Amino acid sequence: MYETILYEVSAGVARITMNRPDKYNAFTGRMIAEMIAAFRQAGKDAAVRCIILTGAGKAFNAGQDLGDVPGADGHTADGKAADGQAAAGNHGDMLRSRYNPLITQIRNTELPVIASVNGVAAGAGMSLALACDLRVMSERAYFVSAFVNIGLVPDSGGCYFLPRLVGLAKAMEIATIRDRVTAEEAHRIGLVNRICSAERLDEEADALAARLAQLPTRAVGLMKRTMNRGLEMDLAQTLEQEAYAQEIAGRTEDHREGMQAFLEKRTPVFKGV
Repeated sequence: MYETILYEVSAGVARITMNRPDKYNAFTGRMIAEMIAAFRQAGKDAAVRCIILTGAGKAFNAGQDLGDVPGADGHTADGKAADGQAAAGNHGDMLRSRYNPLITQIRNTELPVIASVNGVAAGAGMSLALACDLRVMSERAYFVSAFVNIGLVPDSGGCYFLPRLVGLAKAMEIATIRDRVTAEEAHRIGLVNRICSAERLDEEADALAARLAQLPTRAVGLMKRTMNRGLEMDLAQTLEQEAYAQEIAGRTEDHREGMQAFLEKRTPVFKGV
């Protein structure tokens, strides 16, 4: 079904693997389209209660494949010759048509999404990891903002997520004068939730996903939606959004199960409904 990614579902967890290891899983238009489709597929599948996003081979994602940029070879998308200014002018359109829909899809998918960062996450690949809900990182992996090195601005949500995770000053440092952020530092400053050896990365990500997949999925999805919106709302608006979400959560079977389990002094068995 997919050519540039792998998609599998097991025990309530969908694993999406970017699968261009010879290109360090760099983005192409096709891969982005397939990733959007895979997140939609997972979001519609009642059997899926958590998503893991990772990369095949040595890298998580190295950012845009420059060979797939319209104008990068001196021609526009229709094959006509393009000068440097025309080629540069394609970046905004490419973000609007490719990257922005992908990041929006990840944030709008009301399932917990774990980035299992197995290797370098550079440029838009770093932004992709930051757009996920939780991050588990190999001790060998690292983040590179990279945009400033080619005279560009962090995109794909980089200017949104990075300062919210680490603060404005640290975000500017990472985006401008830092060559890389190691896994150890990423964990210390709050960019990732957990770090582990490369050999244990899959095990760590799977264990975290399994735990999330056992939670009341609708409540987790509503929590994600409310926190997303809460970043942009004042207190009164957030309180109302919480009341709205709680009204929905309170009608779920998982809420009834949680209450019954509490009264019976047993561990609840949530079904994600």
